[in-house]
Amino acid sequence: MEMTKVFRDRLSDVIRRPLITEKATRGIDINQYTFEVDPRAAKPDIKAAIEKMFDVKVIGISTMNPPRRSRRVGRFAGKRPQVKKAVVRLAEGNTIQLFPESEEEN
Repeated sequence: MEMTKVFRDRLSDVIRRPLITEKATRGIDINQYTFEVDPRAAKPDIKAAIEKMFDVKVIGISTMNPPRRSRRVGRFAGKRPQVKKAVVRLAEGNTIQLFPESEEEN
């Protein structure tokens, strides 16, 4: 899978962080994982980054690019950072370990 010029050498810049919400956690049961990605990233970029970083097979990607939300602090108005979400569907048998298993100390 070929990546665009913007992200060719910086694979970790495509995926910002996994989103852990109630809805995203329910998607893990059906092998869907939700990530916050760079707003400039295209679906082929996201697919290549996920496959290389986590060593899994991606079978589908849905992206959402909601409008920026305004924020007001006193008399100063501004905008929140741009957020793009990607819901990644993995092939059967592939998983991504979002919550590392911690060893219980006795």
